[in-house]
Amino acid sequence: MTNSTLRLALPSSGALQHPAMSFMRSCGLAVSRPNDRRYIARIPSLPNATVMFQRSSDITTKIDEGSVDLAVVGKDQFLENRREDGDTRIILEKLGFGRSSLVIAVPDSWVDVTSISDLADISVEFRTRGQDLRVATKYPRLIGRHLLANGVNYFSVIRSSGTLEAAPAMGFADIIGDITESGTTIRENRLKEIDGGTVMKSEACVVSRKMRPGDEREPLETARLLLEMMEAHLHAGGYFEVTANMKGETDAEVAEYVMKHADTSGLRGPTISTVFNPEGEGWFAVTVMVEEDRLLPAVTRLREIGGSSVRVSKPHYLFQSECKSYSRLM
Repeated sequence: MTNSTLRLALPSSGALQHPAMSFMRSCGLAVSRPNDRRYIARIPSLPNATVMFQRSSDITTKIDEGSVDLAVVGKDQFLENRREDGDTRIILEKLGFGRSSLVIAVPDSWVDVTSISDLADISVEFRTRGQDLRVATKYPRLIGRHLLANGVNYFSVIRSSGTLEAAPAMGFADIIGDITESGTTIRENRLKEIDGGTVMKSEACVVSRKMRPGDEREPLETARLLLEMMEAHLHAGGYFEVTANMKGETDAEVAEYVMKHADTSGLRGPTISTVFNPEGEGWFAVTVMVEEDRLLPAVTRLREIGGSSVRVSKPHYLFQSECKSYSRLM
């Protein structure tokens, strides 16, 4: 491997492994990996990129130490494990998978504790009895900061890698701070979330180390290509392209009809082109790009103003005027 190669870390196991591979494939960046025992792979569409499979819990360390250039990792794990004095950063958020919440949960039997302020009061009561509120968590940094920021000043963190939901019942912790997707496991273990107890919303993201434009021109160019594809694919996910045929005297007249309503104005206005009709009638093709929640209103509006043969397609990529994630990397 030379310094001209971009090194991308992907999860080798856990909940993010298969979604990360699917995401790469959907972006046109399919990873060629002969089998799950191979920890080095390639991206055929990006010959200068090398994929390195790492455990999710190790990825942030690899970024911090400079062993990899870019990585896909959960935002919660990155913020918990990154070096405080490091220069790594998140450059592309919300990849569409790995969604979860880091929350504080207390026993159901604590009927008087329904909010973080109630928890602050409980911590004072524990201190007056010569005890600390014990918090079991895999995220001591994030949980500790959230508690302190919300007035919970007396607590001790018990770092645990096991099943946290059982900690209060087993007696080695009073409350927990853990990742949850739906809250079902928390409720089934006779725990409850509290108001103000959500520490953060997490999702898979792309993180990077600091790269040097003068010395790392080739890997930076590969990073730009990779980020362009990812970002354009994510941006396209929220839009549909709607095309309809409409009668009119001129394209300006048709444009006026279409732009009278917000649902058919599109991102930057409609694209209107002449449809060559052998019968000599004036027909135009009107194309607008609309947000997903405006799709049916846009179709309805186009029909109301004379649109016919309405066609809807899903763009695979939607490139903006600049690649924002690459700008963050630079």
